[in-house]
Amino acid sequence: MSRNVRHFSLHRIAQTELRVVADIDDSGVLPIIQFEETVIRAYIDHANWPHQWVMLYILDDFQPLIRQLRAGVNPAILEATGYNLSPESAAVLNKRPVVNLFDLSNLTGCNVFVNRRAMLEAGYWKDHLAIEALLAHEHAHPLAENEATRASRRIKIQLDPATVRPPNLYPVLFGLAENLCILAPREIFANQATIENGYTKALYHLNRHNFTNVTRGVATRKLLLRQLQREIEAGKLSVQEANLLAMGGDLSAHLPLAMEIAPFFRAGRTMEAEKLEAILNQAVFPHLELLTRQAFQALLEMYIALQPTAASLPGWVTSVLNILADNFAQKELNLDYKFRLEAA
Repeated sequence: MSRNVRHFSLHRIAQTELRVVADIDDSGVLPIIQFEETVIRAYIDHANWPHQWVMLYILDDFQPLIRQLRAGVNPAILEATGYNLSPESAAVLNKRPVVNLFDLSNLTGCNVFVNRRAMLEAGYWKDHLAIEALLAHEHAHPLAENEATRASRRIKIQLDPATVRPPNLYPVLFGLAENLCILAPREIFANQATIENGYTKALYHLNRHNFTNVTRGVATRKLLLRQLQREIEAGKLSVQEANLLAMGGDLSAHLPLAMEIAPFFRAGRTMEAEKLEAILNQAVFPHLELLTRQAFQALLEMYIALQPTAASLPGWVTSVLNILADNFAQKELNLDYKFRLEAA
């Protein structure tokens, strides 16, 4: 990494060595190290902890990480964590507050990266419980691996761009399908493991923070609708195309939240799940089309029912894609989602 190293330290936690590298000053580094040590100790005590070493990078942003990935990295690490070297993937990565890069074939160690700027923008940097939840969630990923998460990496979704109008709706629809079918199993099982390993309070706190931000997004939606209306009046969009774009935006913004609620139900933490659901039902869904609420509820049920087996995954993916297709069919857009499960 090209930036100057301003902090380097070694810490021993039971049989695990924690190595810390940072390009920011110690005032921001030391609290993160303390939370990381706490999380590692908890997983050593309560889970099947596989790591002999952890590299913790505390960076001002993830540009050094992105450059390092483009310079060359073990492909298994990218496969395990869902990132690639495309500009779109890099942009998503640079907005992540914390990420764990690991190789499923060799869990001797893992690499945890903390993004100071992203954490500041999200309001996490001085929120100790949120930081703890973020670190606990990232460390849960390799611990939560199972047949379904491994199989999810072999799913390839197809959608013919020629069948989607307007054309700028295509990346929204394709991204939705990938997010809700391929990424979702990994996130659901990781969140469930985070809860089951003692981080219910921290993860619930983090989600309440994020859900509150979602309620504020209703105002942004109104701006989008006004912009779409101007496009209609200028003859750039039909009413149907504008409605489809609005639905695409609504589904992209709100359906992924089911990944956060379902794990609480799955882990038997019904009270927390219902409180999070109530935030959406009271402050978000009344401002959206009924179709969005119905799609969210159907997806939540699918996420609660997700099984940790590879054999069950194709049928589950089909059901999730049908939720999307059925929603858009009611807007007179017939989506022909297809997928294949590549050989292991």
